[in-house]
Amino acid sequence: MAVDSALSSPLGPPVCEKDAKALQFIEEMTRNADAVQEKVLSEILARNAHTEYLKRFKLGGATDRETYKSELPVITYEDLQPEIQRIANGDRSPILSAHPITEFLTSSGTSAGERKLMPTIKEELDRRQLLYSLLMPVMNLYVPGLDKGKGLYFLFIKSETKTPGGLVARPVLTSYYKSEHFKTRPYDPYNVYTSPNEAILCPDSFQNMYTQMVCGLFERNKVLRLGAVFASGLIRAIRFLQLNWAQLAHDIRTGSLNSKITDPELKECMNRVMRPDSELADFLTAECSKDDWERIITRIWPNTKYLDVIVTGAMAQYIPTLDYYSGGLPLACTMYASSECYFGLNLNPMCKPAEVSYTIMPNMAYFEFLPHDPKTASSKTVDSKLIELVDVEVGKEYELVITTYAGLYRYRVGDILRVTGFHNSAPQFHFVRRKNVLLSIDSDKTDEAELQKAVENASKLLKKFNTSVVEYTSYADTTTIPGHYVIYWELLVKEAANSPDEEVLSRCCLEMEESLNSVYRQGRVADHSIGALEIRVVRSGTFEELMDYAISRGASINQYKVPRCVNFTPIMELLDSRVVSTHFSPALPHWTPERRL
Repeated sequence: MAVDSALSSPLGPPVCEKDAKALQFIEEMTRNADAVQEKVLSEILARNAHTEYLKRFKLGGATDRETYKSELPVITYEDLQPEIQRIANGDRSPILSAHPITEFLTSSGTSAGERKLMPTIKEELDRRQLLYSLLMPVMNLYVPGLDKGKGLYFLFIKSETKTPGGLVARPVLTSYYKSEHFKTRPYDPYNVYTSPNEAILCPDSFQNMYTQMVCGLFERNKVLRLGAVFASGLIRAIRFLQLNWAQLAHDIRTGSLNSKITDPELKECMNRVMRPDSELADFLTAECSKDDWERIITRIWPNTKYLDVIVTGAMAQYIPTLDYYSGGLPLACTMYASSECYFGLNLNPMCKPAEVSYTIMPNMAYFEFLPHDPKTASSKTVDSKLIELVDVEVGKEYELVITTYAGLYRYRVGDILRVTGFHNSAPQFHFVRRKNVLLSIDSDKTDEAELQKAVENASKLLKKFNTSVVEYTSYADTTTIPGHYVIYWELLVKEAANSPDEEVLSRCCLEMEESLNSVYRQGRVADHSIGALEIRVVRSGTFEELMDYAISRGASINQYKVPRCVNFTPIMELLDSRVVSTHFSPALPHWTPERRL
């Protein structure tokens, strides 16, 4: 299709008129970022002027930045919990938003172990859909011909529940996949999936994965890109293939649907897909029966141009594994989003993972930035003046603070971002980390306080053996599939004849898991995205050796603290060389989709 030259974009020549309009929209938003931000805040304050929360701060109908910033405090989730609990319990008065709260989006766990509840309104789906609509027009600038094939994406829904007041509470992607925006999306030749909606929307993890894999195998020569939301999800899919290829080959050879596929809608859909294909079954058997799984992705899907997965932040730990399975295919991180808000997109999606920067789209919410000082990072009080979106400085780190249409006002998201540059007047950020997060395998986030509590609870089982935990540290082991938490313990055993045995130390693993938040436990029990927690007991004196090593590298003996999480190879090698026994959680921790009241 010829594209009107008037619609061309500085980002590059668009492949079609639809893309041209999307790229032009990005240019307009980023060129006028400050004006857009001013308009966004004014709209939010005007429409929500009569909410209980804003009336509390006596804005008097003001919609300007100066008044807003002088009168409203910067807050955390804990500050909002009373209001959120009232909404969850059924209060429908305009507490945070003038528009009805239609559901809650669940975010990472709180210190009480429950997922956070993020209020959302119906129109937020439109805003999220808008950002999604910009991704392929940008990708088409870098990867030609994506309309000539399909994407094999492993997409999943997760458990949802209802609050006491009847509102649904579920993860943001589950909300999106179940929405009409996704289910009845218009056909786009540049964005066709091999997976039918029925497979994506099946809540059973085996049926979901099995049918998506079958569909992807049948269309293996049409697949131009593979993806999942997070790197961990794509690695789980490859592991699933590793464990189930023989059954998959059998079903493809016979054209029969696996008897474990019992979901009625999915079954009906897949009966239209299944057909006997002995040539494909022979090929699958030949490739998957080899001991070497290096480049398995490009061996089975030979036309794959890139992997579409998030590999920034904690997901960076999966890059070597993805490189191994794909033979080093490009890794595209396309967008930056959370339960609280969708933020922006990567305008250079084929860059190296270490160079990924996201351009904040100023129409998504009102953004402020708290200068990040590691020395005061744990403080809940805000001494620094917050910076406007267009005023951040390249090279500096900030904590993201948002004001949303759905009723979050000057809310600290907890993401630490480093400014890498600007696209027009909109800043571009490298995601550094989630604030205070020590361990993460999938969507779980465990901080130092949670880990400390888990160790304390587990160590109570050692008291009757007159044994205690002298020191500990941890790391997220992603060499196993699924990944799992590893905790190094140095024990003080006062009575050798009465030392804790294997059964007791295994129970300590389970007790730690029981103490971790519901997001972790859901990953273990329902999503199977996290493996059993492991405790490695190291010999006496190991942590003194760790300190000696740190001091030899320049650490101050007066200021040295045992790191509660390690990822530096020489330190992990030192710890592993001192391990005297290893223990794994013998059972799954308790988890239920029902929320605690």
